[in-house]
Amino acid sequence: MRGGLVLLGAMLVGACAPAAPKVQPSRIISLNPCTDALLVELADRDQVGALSSYSRDPAQSSMDVARARAYPFTRGAMEEVIASQPSLVVSGSFTPAATRAAYARMGLRLEEFSMASTVEESEAQIRRMAALLGHPERGEAMIARIDRAMREAAPPPGAKPLPALIWHGGGLVVGGETLVSDLLRRTGFTPFAAIRGMGQSQFMPLERMVVDPPRVLLVIGHGDADGGREGRRVLDHPVLAHLPAMQRFDFDAGLEYCGGPTIIRAAQRLAHIRREVH
Repeated sequence: MRGGLVLLGAMLVGACAPAAPKVQPSRIISLNPCTDALLVELADRDQVGALSSYSRDPAQSSMDVARARAYPFTRGAMEEVIASQPSLVVSGSFTPAATRAAYARMGLRLEEFSMASTVEESEAQIRRMAALLGHPERGEAMIARIDRAMREAAPPPGAKPLPALIWHGGGLVVGGETLVSDLLRRTGFTPFAAIRGMGQSQFMPLERMVVDPPRVLLVIGHGDADGGREGRRVLDHPVLAHLPAMQRFDFDAGLEYCGGPTIIRAAQRLAHIRREVH
């Protein structure tokens, strides 16, 4: 009887004891600029092993470059990553099959994040990343900030959507099934490429632009990374400055692809542009 009481008491103590905390990954390597931005916002500083080298480059980063440069970086070579022995590797969805297999053989955990095409998809990725890092509450806080930014960037009730084209220096356009096009729709624009039947990264020559201009032209890039000499020639062509039905604005390349915290800055920029259209 005494033994039974002791056993019962031990069970009650065990039931009341707090659950053992989940082990959080302590050395995380990110190989993609979009996962870089999420990692920095959601992880503890000492959880971050390295960010991708992309985020140190103003032409490729989706986050503040100075902030990215405060972290160690990796160029993403398979041998370099394996030698670092991270507890978690986060990347985009284009990891070569051979690299995935090598990580698996070495016991490294790889989590891939595809390119989000809507705000909702991005918010699902935020929750997933926050859970992986052991900080789900930070994910919910980020989503609350995004939702607030989207409400603030929404057009006035009854406002007519403005046809807008996102155009790279070399003449490539942004298609309709992308995150930035979703943001266009939510901030008072209509993706011009989509309504003209053009898909992602299709080419729109200057001549077609002159004949059929959008109401708003959002120009990404003005250097060698966006079309080289031909890109600069097109962007600097004087005809673009003499299309009375079109207004032209610069749009930061870092706002085009990534979700997460980038959505807030992109929505704010688009809302500002919409207010400037006359």
